[in-house]
Amino acid sequence: MIISRLELNALLHAQAAQPHDVLGMHLCTQKKKKGVVVRCIIQNANECVVRSRDGAQYWPMIRLHKAGVFEVFVEGVKEVFDYDFEVTAADGESRIYEDPYTFLPSIGEQDLYLFNEGTAHRVYEKLGAHQRTMNGVAGVAFAVWAPNASQVSVGGNFNQWDGRYHPMRFLGVSGVWELFIPSLASGELYKFLIRDQAGHVHAKTDPYGTAFEAPPHNASIVCDTTGFVWNDADWLARREAGAGKPDRPISIYEVHLNSWKRAGENGERMLTYRELAPQLAEYVTEMGFTHIEVMPLAEYPFEGSWGYQVTGFYAPTHRFGSPEDFAWFVDYLHQHDIGVILDWVPAHFPRDDFALASFDGTHLYEHADPCKGAHMDWGTLIFNYGRSEVRSFLAGNALAWLDRYHLDGLRVDAVASMLYLDYSRKAGEWVPNEFGGRENLEAIEFLRYTNDLVHRYYPGVLTIAEESTSFPRVSKPVKEGGLGFDFKWNMGWMHDTLSYFGKESVHRKWHHSELTFGMLYQYSENFVTVFSHDEVVHGKASMLFKMGAWHVPEKAANLRALYAHMWMWPGKKSLFMGCEFAQSHEWDYRKSLDWHLCQYPDHEGVRMLVKDLNGLYRNEPVLVDNDLNPEGFQWIACYDNEASVIAYLRKDEVAKELLLVVGHFTPISRENYRIGVPQSGEWQELLNTNSEYYGGSGLGNGGAVTSEQIAADGHDQSVNLVLPPYSTVVFKWSAS
Repeated sequence: MIISRLELNALLHAQAAQPHDVLGMHLCTQKKKKGVVVRCIIQNANECVVRSRDGAQYWPMIRLHKAGVFEVFVEGVKEVFDYDFEVTAADGESRIYEDPYTFLPSIGEQDLYLFNEGTAHRVYEKLGAHQRTMNGVAGVAFAVWAPNASQVSVGGNFNQWDGRYHPMRFLGVSGVWELFIPSLASGELYKFLIRDQAGHVHAKTDPYGTAFEAPPHNASIVCDTTGFVWNDADWLARREAGAGKPDRPISIYEVHLNSWKRAGENGERMLTYRELAPQLAEYVTEMGFTHIEVMPLAEYPFEGSWGYQVTGFYAPTHRFGSPEDFAWFVDYLHQHDIGVILDWVPAHFPRDDFALASFDGTHLYEHADPCKGAHMDWGTLIFNYGRSEVRSFLAGNALAWLDRYHLDGLRVDAVASMLYLDYSRKAGEWVPNEFGGRENLEAIEFLRYTNDLVHRYYPGVLTIAEESTSFPRVSKPVKEGGLGFDFKWNMGWMHDTLSYFGKESVHRKWHHSELTFGMLYQYSENFVTVFSHDEVVHGKASMLFKMGAWHVPEKAANLRALYAHMWMWPGKKSLFMGCEFAQSHEWDYRKSLDWHLCQYPDHEGVRMLVKDLNGLYRNEPVLVDNDLNPEGFQWIACYDNEASVIAYLRKDEVAKELLLVVGHFTPISRENYRIGVPQSGEWQELLNTNSEYYGGSGLGNGGAVTSEQIAADGHDQSVNLVLPPYSTVVFKWSAS
């Protein structure tokens, strides 16, 4: 036996940190022995023979241990040569076995350098599991970052999850472990079996895994994501042509795929990606939305997290099909002119022991200090944004979704929790930054870096921040000192407006400023005006039942008035599924939306209004072309709190077209209500939320009004209006 007892024991106890130094073929360096020594450890092997690759020579090996450790000395050979093994199992069956320990590392030194530096933009092409052909041999190259591990193996069905049989090579200061395993192919289950410095073994899923099996096992699955044939070149070209042009219609339908629609007699079965795409495309096209935003689809184990507690950042969830099925889903929507935005969650990750938490036995992806590394509200862990390898992981993740699945945008969740070190923390529970402030400087730099990369590699792709504070310049370019997002959710407008509409009409006059205050900061950012899933869960009530009225018809009238005001207000639009038809119940992630409600006028009327609002929004240039320009908005009347009336203009730069929006939010009709206008002539009544078509009473202005030379609201002429109860009415004037 040439192998030392120490080396043999290391193999037998899965403790070999450099197995390539022991296994495979090596020139023999012992005295009086001139030749090569070949060793292997092969599961369930009774006999093993070394064969030259040309099949001309054979060398039977000596079994050193029943676990399958074999060794042979080939005398007189001066250099290593190509070979494989002929293995005979205990049942007598023979097979040819390619030696994993003959291959050079599948990841280069430059890749490792960039990864450690935090600038490996496409790190996902190197780390993880990738089908490759090396030296003419097909197999899978595995690589994982675990710098503080004492030993790492690849475990899977192919070796009965036994860490002795495929120990990985440690690539020094990079902290990366690597192994190429011949003959493996797509569909193999695997985990990394990581032995920490205390000797404990942790079975971890691949942080860069592209597919996962269902809980409770959660194993990673070898999956090639490069084979799908895309048919969306025209869409991508149009998207790129729109880069840097934010003044375009963007109306987003937010969708939770589990619960949008379900199949089966009792709605018990979730639809697949391939079933959902045609139905969503048809519905979204009918409703006039430009994009869908899917709630998080990166793999997650707990249904009740809605996808916000991610364990597989690089993998579309298995719930609706394979990664190829998800690519088909996106491709189908693109071919029907619908953009796809993904909810992306870089703010935190769960503590599940099979995933990122304490990955190599140390706080690798998260901060060790709980004052920095743990979320107080959600019980999750916070990424260490200052660590270069973590930055490579997260920025690469953003790019991977855009690269592999052609997504059109990332809505970044919980940005406020990333920006502030004291987020949801009491005094003494957080650590100030180096300047004594509360800003998380590392997270800020990470967001800038990632937004810059996204826009550099994928012009036309949108990044949208869910950011609920007054942090400055969120949606300003990085080169101008901003965070680099294209848009920011307008959380302030949302809270104030819902607060106002949640009050009974008799009290609204005391809260009129909640309707008007938002204009003071409207143009400080590029805003998306939004009502999201967060507003219709956890006892907050559905949009319909938020309305401050007693009866459903009045609630529906309020909701119609609110939606019309929302669509006419500056900013892009986003609405959560079910809200468009005034679902009565709060959203329940466990079942389908209550589509049957659309048979009733109060619900179908709201849906038809949203459809028409999207049409108006997309077809009226004054609602789009100056959407982010203060010159595109003008108050006409924002003072009449007694009547609960507001009036404003949406206009173009040369005032050749004007839209007059009048909102009236009490239950009485107001006739002869005079509003000043900047132009004389006919004002066409484009939309009235009190129309019978939407479920209203039909009271309105007969399709148009003509101005009179009666001064009002600072203008020389005015229009005399009928204001229906709980209504928003839109009029158009055109120079032509």
